[in-house]
Amino acid sequence: MTIIGEYKLTGPWRSRGYLPHFDGELIPQFITFRLADTLPKKVLDAYRLKLEQNVISEIQFHELVDDYLDQNAGAAYLRAAAVASIVQENLLRFDDVKYKLHACVIMPNHGHIMLMPKTSIPLSSIMHSMKSYTANRANSLLSRSGPFWAREYFDRYIRNSRHFANTVAYIHNNPVKAKLCSDPSDWPFSSSRFLKRADAAGGVAG
Repeated sequence: MTIIGEYKLTGPWRSRGYLPHFDGELIPQFITFRLADTLPKKVLDAYRLKLEQNVISEIQFHELVDDYLDQNAGAAYLRAAAVASIVQENLLRFDDVKYKLHACVIMPNHGHIMLMPKTSIPLSSIMHSMKSYTANRANSLLSRSGPFWAREYFDRYIRNSRHFANTVAYIHNNPVKAKLCSDPSDWPFSSSRFLKRADAAGGVAG
């Protein structure tokens, strides 16, 4: 996994309500998505207000969201291996079809992915398809109904090679940061685990 040079912004900006999003073509993007019951509206509204008032930066806003998610609030349905597997397998299924998947981790109540959408495939379409399919499968498995994923997700484009490397490291270290394991490759639902296996087999993961 190496990136050479800088990325140019080639796609249009759009807005989904209160947060700006960038649908870039051939640009890796870092996405955080979460279960519906993970982040109380009053907490998220307080973070948004700080952002709107310039009390915190956009980076700090994302850090606050991530720190809250790492408390594993809510039902944390993704803690069940069978449910997390549904999400992970869906992400892997469309690697090199709808996008290039650079890194991913499925946490107990949220997920982080870094991917590069294929030309002309909007990130919004990728996320809607993934969330719709996995929500239906997970709800069926759990014998439940109602919203599974939160409607909103958070995305940031990757600026350059350093940002790419730092983001991969962040994704892989998230389970360690959340005190779920001691080594990134120990977490079963992480691309770090695949990389370790590839290294052990003498392969090359790209």
